[in-house]
Amino acid sequence: MPRRTPALRAQPAHWPEYLIESWALASFMLSASICTTMLESPHALLSDAIGDARVRLALIGLAMGATAVALIYSPWGRRSGAHMNPSVTLAFLTLGRISAVDAVFYMLFQFAGGLIGVLAAWRLLGERFALPPVSFIATVPGTAGVGVAFVAEALISLVLMLAILEVSNRPRWSRYSGLVAGLLITCYVTFESPLSGMSMNPARTLASALPGRIWNGLWIYFTAPCLGMWAAAKIFNALTPWAKRTHHSAKVVHTPQTVEAKP
Repeated sequence: MPRRTPALRAQPAHWPEYLIESWALASFMLSASICTTMLESPHALLSDAIGDARVRLALIGLAMGATAVALIYSPWGRRSGAHMNPSVTLAFLTLGRISAVDAVFYMLFQFAGGLIGVLAAWRLLGERFALPPVSFIATVPGTAGVGVAFVAEALISLVLMLAILEVSNRPRWSRYSGLVAGLLITCYVTFESPLSGMSMNPARTLASALPGRIWNGLWIYFTAPCLGMWAAAKIFNALTPWAKRTHHSAKVVHTPQTVEAKP
């Protein structure tokens, strides 16, 4: 891990990791945009072929989980740690696994990458992506209301981060922490998204909100995911003695033989 630096200045040696974080979220957003448009746009063949909305949602969930797993286990994803999410970076910062300077630049590049991914999808898919029901794949509160959306976002964020921390700190299972993350994302998209849109990620939500000018409940997605993952880090710290921890890097998947990405 790099030493903490008092000045808010990007670490030159860490620029590859910052850029990878941008690439990873851009890739995730592009994949999500294409899959959702193919399955939900009225002008898409798959939308007509698969009439059950629940089946379409499950297929989107599978695609998003598989995309996350592919990015996490990719050589680049292993290098940066594959946060792809300011809330994940905040949790690792809370645990002292990444410096404040690197955390800030990780977050900045995540926000940039998310927006790049959405804009690329808009250019590629056109009105099918921009118009309802796809609507830039924006995350907005469901019919149950803002309160339910906030609680749901905080809860799924807490469970995801706590699962990653627990699995990654068990030597026998640590290599599977990325698969656990992908499985949870699949389940969340399939079952939770009607409540909140399933974001867990401020950068992901803002990337859709900006070009679509969709601001409904935006504050939820900047507060609940950060609160949930910060709480997961605090719970993990309280319940897991330092001596029993085996994962001390800022990576979703930590393998001891992998050269540390700094962070």
